[in-house]
Amino acid sequence: MKDYLIDTHAHIDMLVNEDIALNDIIREMNDNGVKKAIIPSVEIATLDKVVELANSDENIFGMVGLFPSEAKTYTEEFEQKMEFIAHNNSKIVAVGEIGLDYYWDKSFIDLQKEVFIKQIKMAKRLNLPIVVHDREAHKDCFDILKEEKAENVLFHCFSGSVEFMKECVKQGWYIAIGGVVTFKNAVKMKDVAREVPLDRLVLETDSPYLTPVPFRGKPNKPAYVKYVAEEIAKIREMSYEEIVDITTTNAERFFGI
Repeated sequence: MKDYLIDTHAHIDMLVNEDIALNDIIREMNDNGVKKAIIPSVEIATLDKVVELANSDENIFGMVGLFPSEAKTYTEEFEQKMEFIAHNNSKIVAVGEIGLDYYWDKSFIDLQKEVFIKQIKMAKRLNLPIVVHDREAHKDCFDILKEEKAENVLFHCFSGSVEFMKECVKQGWYIAIGGVVTFKNAVKMKDVAREVPLDRLVLETDSPYLTPVPFRGKPNKPAYVKYVAEEIAKIREMSYEEIVDITTTNAERFFGI
């Protein structure tokens, strides 16, 4: 039985600075029963930092990818760089976070789709799983993934309905739930947490964003994934230990870690 948690999506590169060292973050993780964390990549400028952090501790892993709102910066050279890094570094365990975001700017949707598809194809060449950012773009994300025959897919920070979750799970895809589930008014998210098949559920923080209760208003940290686990255990009327074991087993299977 797994007795430790995994934060499957933590922007640790945004937390580490002159005042906070990676060792401080890892120490706090360990104090809260969180053993492993995975850092997504979102932009060209910070990819090297993500890789450096993943290489600096055995329990920190990384992804390569370009966030949808950064689609205009995508180049063939950057794709080649990502592919080279992932091919030559076992600490890179996924392509992400990639996808579609229609919340901030709808003016370049076609380009977002094009870059999303390119990165799905790259993930398939690398035989790596895909971590999807989907904000107000459920149908298009689903349709593209299905058209591209993407198999190993995780919807990060899932924000869809129970019905959409069920359609994703039918494809064999995974659902990641974060701190939003602890918010009092997050009824839809609590319903998803209650209904999602346990063998398709993983946990995340998306730190430094979406900080769970009781730390709302402060920067999120990988250590806080335990509050997500506690809330889901309460919602599903299960023990905390069961949720830890199940979600950690799922995360290790999905990412191959």
